[in-house]
Amino acid sequence: MPAEFVDPSGLQVTLRLNGDVMQDESTADMIFDVARLVAYASRTARLLPGDLVLTGSPAGNGMHRGRLLRPGNVMEGAVTGLGAQRNRCVAEEA
Repeated sequence: MPAEFVDPSGLQVTLRLNGDVMQDESTADMIFDVARLVAYASRTARLLPGDLVLTGSPAGNGMHRGRLLRPGNVMEGAVTGLGAQRNRCVAEEA
């Protein structure tokens, strides 16, 4: 977590698919808070600056909605203060 996030317990995590909001949750709603997840992960793995600790997915994922990604779909994920990442889905080469 970047140093400017003194308290990561209230960050908004949003996922848009083709512009439609699919997921919009706060880290405050996570079953285990960020500090606990990092502490647990660091027991078995050496965490270095820039490492990512992936926490799973809030409600609203594709299985929840009965819709999986298709070629051409554009996903945009954002976390408060970190900006957004945009990915375009492409078909797997045969």
